[in-house]
Amino acid sequence: MLERELAFANEVADRAAEIAMSLFMGEFEVRIKPDASPVTEADLAIEEMFRERVAERFPRDAVIGEEGGAGRDAERVWVIDPIDGTKNFSDGVPLWATLLALRVEGRGVLGLIGAPATGDRYEAVRGEGARLNGRPIRVSARGELADAFIVFSSVDGWLEGPRREAFEGLLRETRRNRGFGDYFGHMLVARGAADVMAEGGLAIWDWAAPQVIVEEAGGRVTTFEGAQLSHGSSVLTTNGLLHDELVRRLTSG
Repeated sequence: MLERELAFANEVADRAAEIAMSLFMGEFEVRIKPDASPVTEADLAIEEMFRERVAERFPRDAVIGEEGGAGRDAERVWVIDPIDGTKNFSDGVPLWATLLALRVEGRGVLGLIGAPATGDRYEAVRGEGARLNGRPIRVSARGELADAFIVFSSVDGWLEGPRREAFEGLLRETRRNRGFGDYFGHMLVARGAADVMAEGGLAIWDWAAPQVIVEEAGGRVTTFEGAQLSHGSSVLTTNGLLHDELVRRLTSG
């Protein structure tokens, strides 16, 4: 299933990598958007390219993107984050990627993440498992919090928000913790290197591709409350075995 769509996503990811790597570590314009987030030439060029190619190959499909927003309503919707980790990209940190997803009737059926600076490409089609550089990946089998490796994005929202006590408790009670934000933290869970990734307030283009890949790798992805994801919601990614315990801890009190 979706062989044509997956081939298309890989073609687009190849072209996105060419655009991004031609600018990465060089000189390029960085602008600050009204929401205070940065945008680069690479973000704009990749999303423009993607929208043009979708219009050519799948004219009935709609597109939602970080830079161009949502288009018309359609049964099939492509979702793109042209550069997930724009601050890393701007600072010369190689942990950034292009995120692509296809959603049909509101459900993610395909996810692809191309991270050319590290040479990694993750992909998944619903019902067919997840792969990293062509090899199957699977979440970890660690079922005890004391054995877990938890990753998270910036600590600011945790330390200043209502979940500070729960967050600090998780740091104390897990085996290891690190601050790996953006797509990378979720993919560490998908590949079985980490067990939990948690971050708040993500747009659909931030989570659409990772959700399909993590779930196809055997993990679970919900909001902190255990509900379905929505645009702007929190995102809790786990190996599945630890999920209910994390939901309990993040919602207690």
